[in-house]
Amino acid sequence: MRILVDNGANKLLNLGDIAMLQVLIERLSNLWPDAFIEVFTSSPEGLLKLFPNVHPLLRCGSQTWSSPLVHSVYKLMPNHQLAQQWSDMEWVFRRRSPSLVRSLINFKLKREPEKARNFEAYMKAVYSADLVVTSGGGYITDPFKNGAIVALETLGLASRLDKVTAMFGTGLGPIQDRELLARSKTVLPSINLIALREKRAGLPLLNSIGVSQNCVMTTGDDAIELAYKARNIELCDGIGVNLRVAEYSGVSLSLLETVRSALHNVAKKLNTPLIPAPIDHSSDEGYAESDSAAIQKLLKGYDDTSDGGKSLDTPLKVIEQIGQCRVVVTGSYHAGVFALAQGIPAIGLAKSKYYANKFLGLADQFGVGCEVILLDDPELENKLVDSLERAWQSAEQLRPQLLEVAKRQVELGHTAYKRVYELVTPQ
Repeated sequence: MRILVDNGANKLLNLGDIAMLQVLIERLSNLWPDAFIEVFTSSPEGLLKLFPNVHPLLRCGSQTWSSPLVHSVYKLMPNHQLAQQWSDMEWVFRRRSPSLVRSLINFKLKREPEKARNFEAYMKAVYSADLVVTSGGGYITDPFKNGAIVALETLGLASRLDKVTAMFGTGLGPIQDRELLARSKTVLPSINLIALREKRAGLPLLNSIGVSQNCVMTTGDDAIELAYKARNIELCDGIGVNLRVAEYSGVSLSLLETVRSALHNVAKKLNTPLIPAPIDHSSDEGYAESDSAAIQKLLKGYDDTSDGGKSLDTPLKVIEQIGQCRVVVTGSYHAGVFALAQGIPAIGLAKSKYYANKFLGLADQFGVGCEVILLDDPELENKLVDSLERAWQSAEQLRPQLLEVAKRQVELGHTAYKRVYELVTPQ
């Protein structure tokens, strides 16, 4: 049994992505104990440290497959529309004649032996796989268009080769980009099973592009299981804090001051600690700031000794940290998941449509205990203070309901994996 896994944890810097991958590998290994599991990564050493029983496959091979076949043609195109039409033609060519395209790319790479080796390793992995899956994540969306197209190209190739394909714990959209929407319309209806982490935005999108409801389940996020198992017996008394400052979240440092003021006011009133709950440790100047750096700014003047959670470098460490909270205020989706799965109310802070969809979908999945506040609301500070105080007061009452919903989503996740097992090994 050979399994190929695509995922959003390629750099191994986002603890939410790592948690989803951890649960996926555990579930697949339980179903197929002797399976040969290959996982896309840009950090082979880091992947093996976390998952010693998997086989790393460099991401660059899949990127070569999805790159333009004739780069020089695009330079001659007088306008974007013609370039897009040529790209569409290449896409159809790849779909219809994968073996011919494989030979063409190998010919092009004759003078680049390392790139050729990585490409052939990728092609052999897809051709020899019995099952090709994606680990959960919200990367099939406009803000991550390039990565989404690479993932869809791999799924499309696998489907063309009649491999069993599945997407677990998937977040979809928003998708407005013409090219990404076209790829989604072509590939997603061919996937054997799509397990959504939320139905609010995901189901309407799949319906609009012709995906059969028989191939779709709503299971919740795979990482719920990890947090649910690690839950404390009782609620604690901290306020968990996180803010995602990034281009794709739409959150700038100017908004941070308003959130900071509200958090400090409530924490002082309740005489309780503000506890860092970082998820993403990556940073990119001008594009994104690490969660721990943003959290340090949130804590300034209240706890100047904190490193913002920089030392929390595994999913379990941050899950246990969140377990010390009574309520969590977060701009990161997975800090909310880790809280709710432990029976802890969460307040999601969103500005971009992408993050609004993520948090509103999460709130819909749990039904109670998750409130979404838009960061461009002129009454942001007052609303955040009011929401925090309500969540604090109702936490004990909400806990049993949240835990029951989390348990149900874990069970649905296992059901989805069993469905795929039956597709690969029919009785």
